[in-house]
Amino acid sequence: MHQTNASPQNIVILTGAGISKESGLDTFRDADGIWSKVRLEDVATPEGFQRNPALVQDFYNDRRAQLDHADITPNPAHQALAHLEREWPGEVLIVTQNIDDLHERAGNRNLLHMHGELLKARCDSCSNLFQWAVELTVETPCPSCSQPGGMRPHVVWFGEMPLEMDRIYRMLEECSLFMSIGTSGNVYPAAGFVSHVRQMTTAHTVELNLEPSTGSTLFAQTIYGQASEVVPAYVEKILSEGLPG
Repeated sequence: MHQTNASPQNIVILTGAGISKESGLDTFRDADGIWSKVRLEDVATPEGFQRNPALVQDFYNDRRAQLDHADITPNPAHQALAHLEREWPGEVLIVTQNIDDLHERAGNRNLLHMHGELLKARCDSCSNLFQWAVELTVETPCPSCSQPGGMRPHVVWFGEMPLEMDRIYRMLEECSLFMSIGTSGNVYPAAGFVSHVRQMTTAHTVELNLEPSTGSTLFAQTIYGQASEVVPAYVEKILSEGLPG
């Protein structure tokens, strides 16, 4: 099924850990990434949380604290995407797999965190969601229902459903450009977004990455290099010349 491009032209941008790496945050799947130091089964699954909630809370407390470091700031790739959102006449939606807040700090406002947010916590007892910038422990009481033991990071673990999928697929089907930035192409459903766009639209697809992702051959255009270099250049190109194709 094919449709004509939306008017005004909308842009959907998928971002992964590669865009935050240049800001000093660890990726997951690099040789020296997070999963080389800790088992994802222990800290990123509901079963791991049930087995050892203190270990999981400590893991995310450490990552939350890292965001507070003075040297962790948005890089030129984040800033370029915020500039694109401000200047592009159509809608620009960032769908990020990242749980950090660097896109927000750069100025992006139309943003979906499909894997959750490190600076939020939720209660499994009453399902309420809270902004959360401090430590979380197994004894932390819920600010709403006061029950201890139910608070957890607002992060999507392996085996859980990513967030906002209905809106994401709707926007993918209405876009004229799909950009994938800094993602390995190994984690679904995000890895399948480019196939969905190709099946449902006539949109242009481009991968901007340090190296080819698992699904790089599915993109109409590929550009490789540091995100802080290739993303600003690509943004300036489409702002001055319009979308390819």
